[in-house]
Amino acid sequence: MKDRHQAVIVGGGPVGVALAVTLGLRGIRCVLVESRLGLDRIPKGQNLTQRTLEHFYFWGISDALRAARLMPPGYPIGEITAYGSLMSEYWQAPAGRETVRPWYFQDNERLPQYLMEAVLREKLAQCPTVECRYGWSAETVEQDSAGVRVTIWEEAGGRRDVLTADYVVGCDGARSVVRRQAGIASSGTDFARRMVLAVFRSRGLSEGLKRFPPRSTYRVMHPDLQGYWQFFGRIDVEEGWFFHAPVPAGSGEDLDVLRLIQDAAGFTFACEFDHIGFWDLRVAVAETYQAGRVFIAGDAAHSHPPYGGFGLNNGLEDAVNLGWKLAATLQGWGGERLLQSYGSERQPVFRQVAEDFIAARIARDKAFFDRHNPDRDRAEFERAWNANENDIRDRVQVYEPNYEGSPIVAGPPDGVCGAHGTHSFAARAGHHLAPLPLSSARNIYQELGACFTLLALGVDDAAVDAFEKAAASLGVPLRVIRDSYLDERVKYGSPLVLVRPDQFVAWSGDGPPADPPALMRKVVGGA
Repeated sequence: MKDRHQAVIVGGGPVGVALAVTLGLRGIRCVLVESRLGLDRIPKGQNLTQRTLEHFYFWGISDALRAARLMPPGYPIGEITAYGSLMSEYWQAPAGRETVRPWYFQDNERLPQYLMEAVLREKLAQCPTVECRYGWSAETVEQDSAGVRVTIWEEAGGRRDVLTADYVVGCDGARSVVRRQAGIASSGTDFARRMVLAVFRSRGLSEGLKRFPPRSTYRVMHPDLQGYWQFFGRIDVEEGWFFHAPVPAGSGEDLDVLRLIQDAAGFTFACEFDHIGFWDLRVAVAETYQAGRVFIAGDAAHSHPPYGGFGLNNGLEDAVNLGWKLAATLQGWGGERLLQSYGSERQPVFRQVAEDFIAARIARDKAFFDRHNPDRDRAEFERAWNANENDIRDRVQVYEPNYEGSPIVAGPPDGVCGAHGTHSFAARAGHHLAPLPLSSARNIYQELGACFTLLALGVDDAAVDAFEKAAASLGVPLRVIRDSYLDERVKYGSPLVLVRPDQFVAWSGDGPPADPPALMRKVVGGA
């Protein structure tokens, strides 16, 4: 059928556009459906991890992204945590994601989400196989064994159209039409707390916070808030700010937001509001990320409060994970279990994020302030407060999403997929590959691409030949990187490392496996 697409992506926020870019760079014919013509100017989703910047590197736009930032180059991205208010004598500047930098190829970044989206949209415009339907919304989604039909309508003109494709992906947010029409349920924790988001400008606040070392975010922990945060974030270093906080019970639209902000800051100052909105604090994770030919990603699959930057970064990881698998399936070298592995890899990660890194942290913070109070026992509080700084650092260290239990990696027999792990240079099946230099002084990441890669570190040609023959027999694109630089071999722990297109290790070993074709079938979801 002439007008048939290979994939329809509903929702053109950062996750949908990232998926379209991932597919477009692989030559997949897809159409992106997005209701917005322009971009919202609310600076949400600012903190981008080192892992996310690796995606932008492989999309060829990491430099463009960094050039779009508002903060000065090198301005610290970390946080200040204060007790009671930002004028408290008790405050910390805990180590953050900079502590895990050696295990990633890129530095992390911070900029408003609308600027990041603009960079992604510009890249998308360069992908000739992607059609963009801005100003259109999805109305119905139907599927059968042959494909999907998505009815869309144009908000401005009232026109309707029907898109046909092999697959559809809902990247259309927490109230996803695609998820609902596919009959996918979600569950999680409703904290029954209403929150306010204020975007404002204030040079007075910027001046008042010069008591601290330069930081991008400021978290206020007040004992009356039962573990919930008041949170300031810089948009720029002069006067741009946003603020999240629980609102007092019974508050309405007439809430005195300025007073709430000043109480959290601990001093008075003038500010001009650009936006005030309200949202409900809850975490939800879809029961499955796939229903037949229908997939969901980003907020459609997992919604959460804006704590820790988990949502956007995990959404972009969804796009990369699903993107290479869709492309492999559509190009004919992905097996029937490959697409199923998207949900089995990604859903457990965010379920642990929701339960162990968001909900559990709120509970831990509540328990801390219930137990420790400087008005009751100052010395005891100070000991606990100082120890808590190490706890913040440790939480960063143990956040290492991995797919050890995936059906398409040769992981340990007792492996599970999840968000907990340890950072290591060892090449472990199911884990992100750490970057190391080659003998050419180029980094291994500069040699990786959109296909599988075999790192052959000082091994003979026979071991490599076994992999190349297995890949060729299955039509799996495989690139071989031969190198004799011993540092990387020692650090990776294995001379042979098979790397997936998303830079996760599929297998590692001292020599070729007993049955190379069976291993290659496994890692591409074959029988």
